Amino acid sequence: MGNGISSGSRPSGGNEVSLAQIPENEKFFGLENFGNTCYCNAVLQVLYFCAPLRAHLLSHVQQKGLAKRKLDVKDKTLLDCMAELFHKISMQKKAMGYVTPKTFVARLQLDNEMFRGSMHQDAHEFLNFVLNAMCDQVEAELKAATGLTSSVVSAPPSPTSPSSASPSPYKTWVHEIFEGVLTNETKCLGCSTITNRDEAFLDLSVEIEPNTSLTACLKKFGAVETLAGNDRFFCDTCHALQDAEKRMHMKRIPHVLALHLKRFKYMEESQSFAKLFHRILFPSELKLPRVLTDAASLDSTKVYQLFTLATAWTTAIT
Repeated sequence: MGNGISSGSRPSGGNEVSLAQIPENEKFFGLENFGNTCYCNAVLQVLYFCAPLRAHLLSHVQQKGLAKRKLDVKDKTLLDCMAELFHKISMQKKAMGYVTPKTFVARLQLDNEMFRGSMHQDAHEFLNFVLNAMCDQVEAELKAATGLTSSVVSAPPSPTSPSSASPSPYKTWVHEIFEGVLTNETKCLGCSTITNRDEAFLDLSVEIEPNTSLTACLKKFGAVETLAGNDRFFCDTCHALQDAEKRMHMKRIPHVLALHLKRFKYMEESQSFAKLFHRILFPSELKLPRVLTDAASLDSTKVYQLFTLATAWTTAIT
């Protein structure tokens, strides 16, 4: 994940991070593993070091008095449990150690059966679930605070539901931190009509290639794709299937950019998914390629500073 910083506020010393840049009272705490919950712990660590998210969650603890109230896990939301966990870490007297996310895991398993048992799960699916659950729960609290009649958020989102969705009428602080908007632009090659469809996202999934860089992957994400043959586009102006050009670009960039490298690819030969161990170079500071940010309303000087990453540990970090 990367925080957005202006072009004039980059830390000195290039891409190197010195100990002086680490906050004096920062806590570095591991999380106890309950069977195969390493996917959960890794994402929680990433989210803990997202400064604006942590600030909102610690404020949530104060506003609801969670530090003083002893509630059963069934009477808490996943948002409550994450806020309590972050508060517990932040209040530790030592700089390093470990804590037990037992209450959070218990609430997670109550909310979704996929995360029950001892099976390892996909970290990206877990991130999607958590971000969407937080959006729903903060939105429910906003509705309650404004006096609108609203039932408690129906069911927690499916863990496989994408973190991209139609923009919510209630903009929560989760949206303010993570949400960006992609425009799917399709140009009919028969009549030159351009069709745009906007899609909100909380994280961006990017396909990867062997021996390349994150910047190159993002350029490919925004590159023009030709739709022809069986993939032709139905043009509402021509009222027929036509060859077309399709591309994605950002209409609004997020404050914090969460990127997911798609390391699983479907192989036609084996009719199954295979993991890609491609080496991907990524910078500590990232400026989005122009092919993604050519909209006039975007700040072309915005730079993202890497603050954390999660990777599956194998024989090597790829």
